[in-house]
This record gives sequence, structure tokens and C-alpha cells, in this order.
Amino acid sequence: MLAKRIIPCLDVANGRVKKGVNFINLVDVGDPVAIAAEYERQGADELVFLDITATNERRKTMSDVVEKVSKQVFMPLTVGGGISTIDDMHKLLQAGADKISLNSAAVANPGLIKKGAEQFGSQAIVVAIDAGYDGAGYSVYTHGGKKQEPLDAIKWAKKVVQLGAGELLITSMDKDGTKQGFDLNLYKQINAAVKVPVIASGGAGCVQDFIDLYQQTQVTGTLAASVFHFNELTIADVKQALAEKGVLVRQ
Repeated sequence: MLAKRIIPCLDVANGRVKKGVNFINLVDVGDPVAIAAEYERQGADELVFLDITATNERRKTMSDVVEKVSKQVFMPLTVGGGISTIDDMHKLLQAGADKISLNSAAVANPGLIKKGAEQFGSQAIVVAIDAGYDGAGYSVYTHGGKKQEPLDAIKWAKKVVQLGAGELLITSMDKDGTKQGFDLNLYKQINAAVKVPVIASGGAGCVQDFIDLYQQTQVTGTLAASVFHFNELTIADVKQALAEKGVLVRQ
């Protein structure tokens, strides 16, 4: 059995880490390099760096910031935001990223997933899906949650895996930043649909939320920002509580 992963997320805009609720009302958290170094010290299993305004501002992910962050951490680094070509992926991998996260670009050009997997291997391609409940099912959102796509999130998850995605990062739009717990129903449906590792994001508010997620779903990792950024929980707190409940984690 693989150890479950605790993964802090750095949502970066204009070179600074930001955090909001439901993808809006962003507040400044701090310098990404310093925050990454602290998460390294705390024992994070991986780190996700998302340039959250790159797509809407029609620019590329800031590879210089990625390079600075990668020099501070030895854990795997996943980078996303504004990536739309194989060349973009190559530059970020050269800058120190271990994995590339595709979201809006994957929806606009699904073939990019296949090309990326062929060029760099499926293990390097993560497809991020921002999913919002619409009353009947889960819709896919792009452009930092601003654009609803005519796609069912569960069907889209199946398709991107068929195209070569080696991992999925699933964010609940409804739970993002609310600290009200994970959308367990969403992750149960995703787990039933695909066999690749799934990272759950959106809703972490207390240790019990992590316990519920791992006891009731088959996700392999959890992404969280607010509770870690604002020192409401430490990574050690979460890992200790999970271990006490019999959940396998890296110490």
C-alpha cells in the first residue's frame, strides 16, 4: 500500500502566494520561496505551485520563481498555470519542476495531454480538474474557476487518463477555501472512474477532514493551502492524527 501524501499548495499571483475562498477574494500570504522552504522543513511530501492568474492574463508561468522554489525544496514539485505547449512544459521541467499540471490548456487542446505524456512520460503529466456541482452532476471549470465548460467532470477525468495523464488533481469549486470538509461524493465518483492516483483539493479545515477523506475514499493525496498557510494546522499534526487512525503516511 502506498503512503498517503500531504501536499501544500502555493497559489501564486504576481510572484506572491495568495489564498481566497471559492477562487475569489484573494489575500496575500507571503513569499513563495520562503513558504516552500518552511513546508520542506515541516515534512511535506510534495509541493504544488499554481500560477493562478497566468491563463487569464495570457502569459506563461513564471519559470524564474519556479527555479527559485525548486532550489529550496527536495520534495517533488508540480507546477501549473499558463502552460499551453510542449516547449512550456520543457522549460518548467528544466527549471526544476518534477511534474506539469494542465487544466485550461487540456480542455482547449486535449491532444496536449497525449503529446506531453509521450514526450516526458505519464508520471510527469498531472491533469487538474476544477469541478463544481450544478444540481445534477459535476461540471468542469477553467480559467481559474471563471469559465464553466460543457463537460462532465467524471467523464472528463476518464478521458484525460485515456489520453495519458498519470495523475489527477481534483479541486471542489464549492469547497475551495471554505474549511468545511472535502466533497467526499466527488472523490468517490472519481475513484470509481479512474485507476490513476487522485489528489483531493478544497475544503480542508481540521484534522478530522483529512481522516474522513482517507477512511471514506481511495484518494492518494490531499492538497491544502489555508490551514497550512495560516498555521491552523501543521503537516506533522495531520500526519500524526492519520497514523493514529491507521492511515499509512510518510513520517
